[in-house]
Amino acid sequence: MHRGLHGRGPLFDTEPPGLAARLIGLRPNQIRSSTYEHEGDLPFVVFTGGRGLGKSALLAQVRDAYQGHTPVAMIDGEEKQFAGPEPERPRDAWSPVAQALTTVAEQLAGPVTGARRIGFPRLASGLLAVAAGGWSDRDVPRIRQEAERILLLNDARSFLDGFAGRWAGKVVSKLIASMSHTGPVVEPIIEATLEAFSEGVSPTHRRLRRAATWYRDYPNAGGNPKLGLILLSGHFRAGGDSRTHAERHLVRALLADLEDAYAGVMQRSHRLGRPVVLIDNVQAPAGRGLMECVLRDRADGIRDQVVFLSALRGHTHPALRNATRRALAEVARTTGWEPGPSPSSRALLVALPPLTPDDTLHIVGASCQGLQVPPQLPHATHRLTVGSPLGITLIAESARQNLPRGSVSLGALLTGDIAVRDDQEGRPAYQELLDRLVPGGRLDELTVLAAAHDQNSALALARDRLPDDFGAAGVLGLQQRLTEEGWLPAAGQFVGDPFLRALLLLRLHHLDADHAQWRATHRALVDHYTGNHSTDGARYRVYHELSLGKADFAVAQLRDAFTGPDPSDGTGTDGADTTDGTDGPDIRRWLASLVFIASAPYYHAHDPEGHDSTGHDSTRRDRRIAIALGRTDAEHTPPEGVDAALHLRVRRLLHAVWQLTDPLVLPDPKVAERLRFELEQLSNLRPGGTALLWRASQDWPADALAGRPLRVPRDDEDTDEDTNEGRNGNGGDDRDGNGDGGRA
Repeated sequence: MHRGLHGRGPLFDTEPPGLAARLIGLRPNQIRSSTYEHEGDLPFVVFTGGRGLGKSALLAQVRDAYQGHTPVAMIDGEEKQFAGPEPERPRDAWSPVAQALTTVAEQLAGPVTGARRIGFPRLASGLLAVAAGGWSDRDVPRIRQEAERILLLNDARSFLDGFAGRWAGKVVSKLIASMSHTGPVVEPIIEATLEAFSEGVSPTHRRLRRAATWYRDYPNAGGNPKLGLILLSGHFRAGGDSRTHAERHLVRALLADLEDAYAGVMQRSHRLGRPVVLIDNVQAPAGRGLMECVLRDRADGIRDQVVFLSALRGHTHPALRNATRRALAEVARTTGWEPGPSPSSRALLVALPPLTPDDTLHIVGASCQGLQVPPQLPHATHRLTVGSPLGITLIAESARQNLPRGSVSLGALLTGDIAVRDDQEGRPAYQELLDRLVPGGRLDELTVLAAAHDQNSALALARDRLPDDFGAAGVLGLQQRLTEEGWLPAAGQFVGDPFLRALLLLRLHHLDADHAQWRATHRALVDHYTGNHSTDGARYRVYHELSLGKADFAVAQLRDAFTGPDPSDGTGTDGADTTDGTDGPDIRRWLASLVFIASAPYYHAHDPEGHDSTGHDSTRRDRRIAIALGRTDAEHTPPEGVDAALHLRVRRLLHAVWQLTDPLVLPDPKVAERLRFELEQLSNLRPGGTALLWRASQDWPADALAGRPLRVPRDDEDTDEDTNEGRNGNGGDDRDGNGDGGRA
């Protein structure tokens, strides 16, 4: 696998060839050919996923691996240059797609080993006709600048020999001289362009003449290239579907120029592999317009041999509804793609997976070479980030910068300052992450709503904690935005992604020095769920009480639930007969409630600047550890009338699970061993649930120390496959407490 990225071998492998090598016909970073997987029709590849999954890095790695070996261009649909024209340029003579085509052609014309520069005369002719629609005789400086840029796309010679620049300057002078001082300039510009392309007898001029006649096939041109270009310019200025029609012909012109560059035995002998166009943020207007033009032409039988690799923020798009879907691992040896009749069927959507714990281990190790890294830090990092490449990379960088300062826990690494560039001042790592994961405003509102569990609780928080003008529309808008940006929903959480939610809750805690907004937010949710006697309502209230540091209520709820009717005596909690042998679910629900309640976020003291005041000594100061190990039993008086031994055991157990599953700290091995003991002792107290409690006592400590989620066992007949599924984080239902719970 290419050494620059982790977990992306199915794309970059060379032996056997990965997806890139099979599509492009060259192995990455090598001038060595590879067998094509698709000789005729090519899939338009779209890598999908939310923010932080490394889509941009993936495309950049493809560019770096093939640049100089085959023509490569890369654009980002969200770049400023595609947002709108320069102030002096009329909008009706500009579009994101036309701008993208100019940028792509300039990059594809870059030097390639053993081959001459590619010229784009067909595209240049069309772009000149479009640009002329916004020119007038008062715009001579702008005309010269725009025309020279377009004309420099024409020549297959190197810019360094000076010929291209001199020729472009001469043609620009002719174009300007052709304009009268009154009336439209489109027709004179097109006439002068075609005349300039027809001069000379060199091979370059022969290619120009051949390209100039290409527009005679434009609809209704009647074989007249001049009329074809005039119609193209008019359609572009008209906007709407007419502009889309014109843009499609401009894209076709680019691809025809590329086809011409590869035509003939001599040309092909000097060019290994196919040209590559990389489009980041293909959902933006520039990328989407380019993609839809290519897909429609390919569906209409107009073939090209350009490899398009793009990145989509999110997991689906209306323009890709019939696309073939694959996971990255599934395309390691073959895509299995076959085109259908619709344009979108010509696309292949490839979902990027999160990184694995082993990938995380290697990234942290590479960043922290020479440092003493806590052995559990890589696995804890993976648990927190859920495999997000951006999250892992920035936390590893924070570890490199902050481990020498005594920061050990993930909470300390996130609140510690990090400078991502040498010329940049340090700032807290969690702020750096949120700026990249949640750009575009409304971060303050999303920070508060991250504590909510569903739309109703989010609306309650908006009424209580957010400005009046935000309201229900703001909540629904943020909910839609999360979905559009690839943040998948999760049952029981307004912000479904556990890593993003953890960062937002950390920010909420740091909004003010005394954490008043943190307390007010959780109090508002306690009030919202008070009086709600449903199962979810009751446990959500306990969860938020615990988030405020009030553990007594949670201990009482879990203790009383544990001492309810034992299903083994023939009656369930509602008095129904349960002697059918299904004695596990009652204890299973109790274990699920324990996991969920203990997923409440926990934050200890911070200094006035908002940094973790406990530093490397956080383990000793974490009160949960002292309680879990029984060090505070003597000073804690159980309520009257309850089983004191059971009360203290449940209290220790709750704090043990709370500490071990906290994504911002490293799990304590002593607490893990105590967790095993407490669950074993509980299994002796509840015959009907002995097997489930015993299995949890064996599995949970190891899972917690390895950074795996705590899987609630089902019953004695569960298979190893079920257990492994849960340990990999793929099984279970958050509503039953088997997923990430409310924290991360």
